[in-house]
Amino acid sequence: MNLAHRYLEKETFTSYEDFAQNLKIKVPENFNFAYDIIDEYARLEPERLALVWCDDHGEERFFTFADLKYWSDKTANFLKAKGIKKGDKVMLILRRRYEFYFFCFALCKIGAVYIPSTNQLKEKDIIYRDNAAGVKMIVSYNWPEVIDSIEKALPESPTVETTVLVGGGREGWINYDEEIKDASDIWVRPTGDEATSNSDLMLIYFTSGTTSMPKMACHDFTYPLGHIVTAKYWQRVVENGLHLTVAESGWAKFGWGKLYGQWICGAVQFVYDMERFDPERLLKIIEKYRLATFCAPPTIYRFLIQQDLSKYDLSSLVHCSTAGEPLNPQVFYTFEKYTGLKILNGFGQSESTVMVANFEWLDIDPGAMGKPNPAYNIDVVDEDGNSVPVGVEGELVVRDVNTNKPVGLFNGYYRNEEGTKKVWYDNTYHTGDVVYRDEHGLLWFVGRNDDVIKASGYRISPFEVESALIEHPAVVECAVTGAPDPIRGTVVKATVVLAKGYAPSEELKRDIQTYVKNVTAPYKYPRIIEFVDELPKTISGKIKRAQIRKADHGQE
Repeated sequence: MNLAHRYLEKETFTSYEDFAQNLKIKVPENFNFAYDIIDEYARLEPERLALVWCDDHGEERFFTFADLKYWSDKTANFLKAKGIKKGDKVMLILRRRYEFYFFCFALCKIGAVYIPSTNQLKEKDIIYRDNAAGVKMIVSYNWPEVIDSIEKALPESPTVETTVLVGGGREGWINYDEEIKDASDIWVRPTGDEATSNSDLMLIYFTSGTTSMPKMACHDFTYPLGHIVTAKYWQRVVENGLHLTVAESGWAKFGWGKLYGQWICGAVQFVYDMERFDPERLLKIIEKYRLATFCAPPTIYRFLIQQDLSKYDLSSLVHCSTAGEPLNPQVFYTFEKYTGLKILNGFGQSESTVMVANFEWLDIDPGAMGKPNPAYNIDVVDEDGNSVPVGVEGELVVRDVNTNKPVGLFNGYYRNEEGTKKVWYDNTYHTGDVVYRDEHGLLWFVGRNDDVIKASGYRISPFEVESALIEHPAVVECAVTGAPDPIRGTVVKATVVLAKGYAPSEELKRDIQTYVKNVTAPYKYPRIIEFVDELPKTISGKIKRAQIRKADHGQE
């Protein structure tokens, strides 16, 4: 049993055309994920397994839906006692701890706004977020570096009234582990002015830009329903099967893969609370717990295929997916060779649910984004907003966002009308991503508007060059950017992480350059190659090309 059928006019489709024409998400009045999904499962099947959690120290926990209701009700009472009410902003810095779910559902029940935040934030980052959003409470796990950053930020965060610590005690902090013991487990859904409505603000994602401080993408209480498509038709989760999305709770990918759609569609959430990424350990986890579906950024897959996959029993996996950046064909084919599974590419943003994906009825073309989610009226346009022909690059946009807003699309940027107007105008949402459509209707990613390299009169896609580079046996990971050149203005630069057994040398640089010249258009080859031990990345594993560009231009 799953609850997806309650929110779909039609659940099963025979083709992508059928899917495109007949997908319709039903949005009831006053939908609230915590009550209508988590508590509803607890009512219907209280002992049904909902969440499996483990960490690097051999600890593991199993939670039923009755457990999730019990702990979220207690946490709601705890928060209410600390002064949290509807509309208040609460920052959660909880990595992959299972308590994240208790707080998330509790805040949802109260109608307070939760702000997921990464544990990599430093003092200035926290100050900015506290003041930008008007944060009233910060909830954090007990980790010295994180605690230190929060405490340093507090004197310049006047809206923060309360700090709560999970996993231990500390002077000046409320000890959640102790105080939750005395909190009541009886919580009654609020009514009247305290009840939530579909249009109320539920969640704020801070999303990084390249030219400004992070913006705050606002999602209302209907947002979880948009992720039915994410989970059911792209990730293809299995009812009662364990699903793992590799993501930390501070990133929107957590909401994509570890929270909403998977539970609506009847899957079991699997959370691996890793302290650092280790490909061998992750493979052992997949093997041990017999995971059914798996989603991770391409970076993760690149490291997985560096292992001897024949050593692991991955036969429990039935579907694997990826998002965050384009997938290199070499990674696709290598993974398929050892597992028999095609990696299903997907595309979206913190501002949306999945927009484009390799849905189940499509012939998979490695590297292609797939076709549009029918909930979104997707188009590819030129600088004047006109649709472009097949094969021509343009910006991916969503049409009709005022007249027919997709379920799951954000409502704008919080306290930033100017920023909203820059991307949301003429009844269209502008993603800022450059793509093209091929003759089969598949969309292909080119890059961000500011990632596309213009060199010697050419427009060069970083992804194309990276795809060529990654095929060289010495290259395990790379990032391609445009670097300043006194003669040419801009040249292609490759920042490269070498595979085991290779050492940096001028000879190796020349060999890599020659290889790229031979497998792609010569003008695309990297004139500059820099060898590094690791690439700068976001918590989600996405490469920070902007950071590399800034360093090359002497801005850092």
